Amino acid sequence: MNLSYLQSDNFFLLAGPCVIESEEMALRIAEKVKGITDALGIPYVFKGSFRKANRSRVDSFTGIGDEKALKVLRKVNDTFGIPTVTDIHESHEAAMAAEYVDILQIPAFLCRQTELLTAAAKTGRAVNIKKGQFLSPDAMKFAAQKVTDSGNRNVLLTERGTTFGYGDLIVDFRAIPQMKTFGFPVVMDVTHSLQQPNQSSGVTGGQPQLIETIAKAAIAVGVDGLFIETHPDPKNARSDGANMLPLDQLEALMAKLTRIRLSLCN
Repeated sequence: MNLSYLQSDNFFLLAGPCVIESEEMALRIAEKVKGITDALGIPYVFKGSFRKANRSRVDSFTGIGDEKALKVLRKVNDTFGIPTVTDIHESHEAAMAAEYVDILQIPAFLCRQTELLTAAAKTGRAVNIKKGQFLSPDAMKFAAQKVTDSGNRNVLLTERGTTFGYGDLIVDFRAIPQMKTFGFPVVMDVTHSLQQPNQSSGVTGGQPQLIETIAKAAIAVGVDGLFIETHPDPKNARSDGANMLPLDQLEALMAKLTRIRLSLCN
């Protein structure tokens, strides 16, 4: 995918469930979000992990099967004509996932893994690199350089919060303009930045009541795109439900953020 698709007077949106739970749910979410984004002039990329490799407990839900989930992502693309993005966790997954999706996403805790970054780059797909919770914004230029040195300029950089003590994250909004100086689109991962990881229960917590606050602030400082995980019923989501945006709240939020964005551009 050429990143020119994401260019508009508005921000772009990467949104969908944390993990693919079923074809029916993925199509339902994609259809709803596409209707909202089409009406507001927001370039949209459907997000869904084909498998979750970084769960707190061994008995946590990880997915419906790699090939089955990847075929669901392709079905979303075929049905609605929208690009898709999914995470990869090991270098051998890059070529496999690239057959089905448009953007390969590098999880934050793996953003320094050279073989993973170069494998993603060599597929020719766009590569979205999430900033490690342990890294400064300036360090992300080296992660991006691993992709560009492998012959791929289609890079996005995503801010998703910085470790704050043992069980919380904080967003330093200086990171957005700083990473924009590297010449790549910068995304704010709104929902993951509100996680409260490493809870004693073994289930990650979150503060979804602050989604609008974080999103507004990101738009105000000039972010290019937003990443938001959304679900029709977050309380029963199979992964990361504690920090997801309920799907029925997305339209009002996108309308409000669009007004903020357009007022800043005028």
